[in-house]
Amino acid sequence: MKRLFFFACCSLLFQAGFSQEGVIKAQPIKIESKNPTDLKLIPEQKTNLSLNMPDLLGKQEDSNTKDSLEPKISMLPTKDLVQAGKDLKLNPKFGENSGQSQGKHFPNMYLGDIKNNGKFIGIVCRDHEYVDGDLVSISVNGEVVDPKLFLTGAFKGVNVDLKQGFNRIEFKALNEGSSSPNTAQINVYDDEGKLLYANQWNLSAGSVATFIVTKE
Repeated sequence: MKRLFFFACCSLLFQAGFSQEGVIKAQPIKIESKNPTDLKLIPEQKTNLSLNMPDLLGKQEDSNTKDSLEPKISMLPTKDLVQAGKDLKLNPKFGENSGQSQGKHFPNMYLGDIKNNGKFIGIVCRDHEYVDGDLVSISVNGEVVDPKLFLTGAFKGVNVDLKQGFNRIEFKALNEGSSSPNTAQINVYDDEGKLLYANQWNLSAGSVATFIVTKE
């Protein structure tokens, strides 16, 4: 009888404990870090990585308006002109009296006239035929500026300062070389190197070719 009562009591206690466990509510578990850290988002910083390129389009180069291939003529002072026949020793037969009395006479020539208002002109001449020892003297307004110019195959000459009015330039044939007559080509340039005039002469010894430049 006592055993039956004890068994009944144990059964009731077991049921009561089971019913209490069934009503236990679940509680959320909080896990906290012992060393909490604050995570902060660092905003992206803009870096100046752009290339600093020079402004090539805006940069202008100095240009020369004159064509570099354009031939330039340097009009040097008379004393600086190097005569092509300076160091050439003439054969004695090519003196001032050579070539005379060879038949046909070639008289004085008028080469023409031009107008120019520059400070000076450059006059050059050469033997345009056979180089045979032709000699000439050059005078400007009656004053000799070159007493004996030997004509070679290359151009050479003098600069002439222009005065107001007429400027008379004369070329006197001193000889006729080894082959008559005294022959030459003459070119005239302004003070900027521009060709103004060109002509030729055929002179007997003693004859004169005249050229006039008018400055207004």
